[in-house]
Amino acid sequence: MWIRGIAGVVLCLIGAVWIAQGTGALHGSGMSGHGRYALLGVVVFLIGLALLAWAWRIRGSRLRRTG
Repeated sequence: MWIRGIAGVVLCLIGAVWIAQGTGALHGSGMSGHGRYALLGVVVFLIGLALLAWAWRIRGSRLRRTG
């Protein structure tokens, strides 16, 4: 559960940075201003959200069983 949650947070952060770079909001790399990196960032961000939701769902089901 913890690994999924941590991986989800990391992927969301990476995705957000890639979105910012791809849209040109964050400058300073070769990715800046290239739309395909913004699209890739959205995909990575959504995968991170899915991992977070999965970890949250597992946590909730474990709490219901023990509580």
